[in-house]
Amino acid sequence: MSRLPRRLGHGEEATLVEHLDELRARLFVIIGSVAVTSVVAFVFHAHVLDWLNQPLPRGHRHLLATGVAEPFTVSIAVSVYAGVALASPIVLWQLWSFFAPAVDPNSERKVLGLVFAATALGAAGLAFGYWILLPRAIHFLTNYDNTHFVHLIKASTYYSFVVTVLLGIVVVFQLPLVVLGLVALGVLSSRTLRRNRRLGYFITAVIALALPGPDPVTTFLELLPMWALFEASIWVAFFFERRQAVAPEAVL
Repeated sequence: MSRLPRRLGHGEEATLVEHLDELRARLFVIIGSVAVTSVVAFVFHAHVLDWLNQPLPRGHRHLLATGVAEPFTVSIAVSVYAGVALASPIVLWQLWSFFAPAVDPNSERKVLGLVFAATALGAAGLAFGYWILLPRAIHFLTNYDNTHFVHLIKASTYYSFVVTVLLGIVVVFQLPLVVLGLVALGVLSSRTLRRNRRLGYFITAVIALALPGPDPVTTFLELLPMWALFEASIWVAFFFERRQAVAPEAVL
C-alpha cells in the first residue's frame, strides 16, 4: 500500500523527478477524494436534491425531465458538484502542501490566514445565496406573468442555474480579499478608494449586472452585499495600511 505524499520542508531541495512523483501522488489523492465524495453524494443524492429544491415554491419541487436518461444524468451531475464541494478542503490542502515549501514560514502564516478568511467569506456567501438570494429570485421568476405562461421547470436547467448563482455569490464575497491583495501590492490605497468611492460603487454595479441572474431581483440582491463588501474593503485596507506603517517602527 503506497503512503500519502510527504510534504517537503521549507527550502528542502528535491530533484525534478521527485517533484513530478510528488505532484502525481497528490493528483491521485485529489482525484480519489473527489471520486469518493461524489460516490457518497450519489448515495445520498435524494437528500441533496431535496435541499436544492427547497427555494422552489411547493408546487414546483418535482422538476421536469425531458429524456429517458435525464433523471440519472442530472443526479450524477449534482453528485459530482456536491463531491467537488465536499472534497475541496482536501484538494486545497494537497495543492498548498505542494507549493508551501517555496514559501517562507512568515508568509505561510499569512497565506493560511487568508485561506481561513476566504473560507469564512465563501461560507457566508453560500448562506446568503441559498437562504436570501435564491428564494426571492426564484419566487419572482416562477410567478412572473403566470397568466400567460405555464411554468414547467426543467431539472438540468434549474440545477445549473442554482450552481451558477451560488458560485457567483461566493466569488462576490471574496471582494475584500481582492482589494486587500491590490493594496498589499501597492496598486490601490485606502485613500484612493475613499476618494473614488462613487466610481467604486458604479463599478460594483456593473459587475453585478454581469453576474448570473436574468432578473432585476437577483441582480439587486447581488448588488447589496457587493456595496457592503466594497465599503468594508475600504476600512480593511485602511487598517492594513496602518498596521504596515507601525510594523517598521516596531522593528526600529
